[in-house]
Amino acid sequence: MILCCGEALIDFIPTVAADGRECFLPAPGGCPYNTAIAAARLGVPTGFQGRVSSDMFGEQIVERLAANSVSMQHLARGDQPTTLAFVKRNQKGEARYAFFANGSADRSFAHRDAGQQLPREISCLMFGSISLLLEPGATTIVNLVRRETGKRVLSFDPNVRANLIADRPAYLERFVDLASRSTVVKISDADLAWLYPTVPVNDAAIGLVDAGACLVVVTMGENGSRAFSKRLDVGVPAVPVEVSDTVGAGDSYHAGLLAWLHDRKLLTVDAIAGLSAEQATAAMTFAAHVAAVTCSRAGADPAHRHELPQSLQ
Repeated sequence: MILCCGEALIDFIPTVAADGRECFLPAPGGCPYNTAIAAARLGVPTGFQGRVSSDMFGEQIVERLAANSVSMQHLARGDQPTTLAFVKRNQKGEARYAFFANGSADRSFAHRDAGQQLPREISCLMFGSISLLLEPGATTIVNLVRRETGKRVLSFDPNVRANLIADRPAYLERFVDLASRSTVVKISDADLAWLYPTVPVNDAAIGLVDAGACLVVVTMGENGSRAFSKRLDVGVPAVPVEVSDTVGAGDSYHAGLLAWLHDRKLLTVDAIAGLSAEQATAAMTFAAHVAAVTCSRAGADPAHRHELPQSLQ
């Protein structure tokens, strides 16, 4: 099972009402949450770990997990409100966010919610994004990752939200610590450029491998993606698609990458460290097709396996 740990929130997606006014449509989201939905739609046993509100938005979040067969065995509920994120797209379809998370349920993810240990059937713990910025939940997840280091695959997507980072040096220190413990780091070129503005993207990715990550996969939007490890440096092109927006595209890519590895019994630390160029290329190609489906429609609406080209199913 892939267990996705972190925030579950409500994205308010901009749309246009019948009278022409701009308005916002609420939709469950959050990086680990979207990744869990995407992986489950690809047929991989998937669970979600985090704290979800008992308010009406929390019910919407839980209902979507259930509808997509995501396990909620590791889900905690609380009376705190749901985090709200308003999304605004620019002319290129790229998303900008405004977050409202003070005292929210996912931010309140605590040690008791994380449990004492994870069961053996969890082969991969995926984590990341704004859940690593908001205390006390951030420290809970950091401690969970440290506890699980070396026990199973750890897959990290920082999904940087610069407007939420008040202390850049402290964030960078935490990022490097988590990346060095991770088996997989899935990161965008924009995130690497923000983290290391004076270092070329490829060099920054190789630096994360040198720090301890087994595999670093850099997504570059229309320029495709590239994977780095101690034994490989390979890239694949993006899948041509008419972009509706890019909300959830990176999360879908991440899910596709992990699903491909899971399907071939390669979702282990040793197998990922030893991936061949051919295997990495095939995994990224699959992930790129999964992301392309998400980009083709509004909001974080990941691909089902049957929507992929027949050769990839």
